[in-house]
Amino acid sequence: IGAEFVGTFILIFGATAAPIVNQKYNGAETLIGNAACAGLAVMIVILSTGHISGAHLNPSLTIAFAALRHFPWSHVPAYVVAQVSASICASFALKGVFHPFLSGGVTVPSVNTAQAFFIEFVITFNLLFVVTAVATDTRAVNRG
Repeated sequence: IGAEFVGTFILIFGATAAPIVNQKYNGAETLIGNAACAGLAVMIVILSTGHISGAHLNPSLTIAFAALRHFPWSHVPAYVVAQVSASICASFALKGVFHPFLSGGVTVPSVNTAQAFFIEFVITFNLLFVVTAVATDTRAVNRG
């Protein structure tokens, strides 16, 4: 549970800090730089916590693994609480570090609620599709 909290905190803080820094310095960081920060945060967290907690880092992944019978349902509530708590703590840490440059984490400011929901749905589907296909398919993972 601690590894999920720390991993989720690092991921949210690192991936969100990049666009905030980009805004603070008037676009000095490129789109590739922002993507690299998020990608490196994911890689670092998976490599450092994956062997401890599985590095789910996202409640939707935890629930998906449980639904596919690759994770016990009894552990789901604790994992989700750790992940959501870490996200909230990372948000407050970002606010403390970067205030008043908080709009840098908002990359698409002109979408309505339905559009935002649809975007999140598609992105989450892609995440779940790739991770569950790679992490749970016995043909893709060497279980020997």
